[in-house]
Amino acid sequence: MTLIDLRSDTVTRPTAAMRKAMYEAEVGDDVYGEDRIVNQLQDRVAEMLGKDAGLYVPSGTMSNQLALRSHTQPGDEVICEYNSHIFNYEGGGPALLSGVQLHPLLGEYGILEPGQISEALRPTDHHYAQSRLIALENTHNRAGGVVYPLSVIDSVANFAREHDLAMHLDGARLMNAVISSGIDPAVYSEPFNSVSLCLSKGLGAPVGSILSGSAEFIDQAHRFRKMFGGGMRQIGILAAAGMYALDYHIERLADDHARARDLALTCRDLGYLENDISWTQTNIVLLAFPERNTVEIEAQFKDSGMLVSVVNNQRIRLVTHLDFDDKQLDQAKEILKRVLG
Repeated sequence: MTLIDLRSDTVTRPTAAMRKAMYEAEVGDDVYGEDRIVNQLQDRVAEMLGKDAGLYVPSGTMSNQLALRSHTQPGDEVICEYNSHIFNYEGGGPALLSGVQLHPLLGEYGILEPGQISEALRPTDHHYAQSRLIALENTHNRAGGVVYPLSVIDSVANFAREHDLAMHLDGARLMNAVISSGIDPAVYSEPFNSVSLCLSKGLGAPVGSILSGSAEFIDQAHRFRKMFGGGMRQIGILAAAGMYALDYHIERLADDHARARDLALTCRDLGYLENDISWTQTNIVLLAFPERNTVEIEAQFKDSGMLVSVVNNQRIRLVTHLDFDDKQLDQAKEILKRVLG
């Protein structure tokens, strides 16, 4: 039995056309700056996001951690949202790699307002870690793929400028926000000093993220990439997959969003959709089980032919992606009804 895999959009496999592009890629030594396709990819993403320069790294986690290290000094504090990826899923990296502490604030559907940040801002006093950076996430994973409103981003950025704070965007799924909202990626990115964009989630490349920012910032991050062990050699093979994804896999994210909404409607009708349907804005669907064991439910789904992701003992996540088509959508809805109905 072939399992329908809705655990994450990271489970996608390169398409035949992407594999062909990878096979035909010219390569050079990227540590020497001689891999032409890597250089093109870095420049292309930086231009898309309205930044001066970009840096190809193995993962979204490394991209975020390089940003934190480049924006801060040991003993500083980074303000982030309580359910953010940086706080929950990056292995305590900020403490180990940058010597900073995170100050997580609980936002509504992952969205932080300037008033919350103002209350959390540390006074200029030797007793306190000093606030240096605000990190936002768009789309917000644990909030269910919620698109961060541009008006709120702008108001947070105004606050940051007033208090001399840097801004970093964990834009792992930024292109999902772009397709959902119709807002240009450069407009979303403009308020931020640095932006991380993942190529291996909804865009379907097998690996890689791009960190973008000013030329000076990227030069600093490049040094830390070396320190963190992120320098790679003949990686034009991987960069070619990223270039193909930018060419062919951005607009198709709308299909993932439509299928996620269809799943969400089924879950709502069954009484298990966590959020109001209006919050299913991209490719993530959250199910709530306040009185049931989600590990047991996960096993029931697997026995029925579908893999899901357990967030905690009360929440399960479904994520649509490149390898999930309309036929599987119909099958998934039947499995949902069979297990939860």
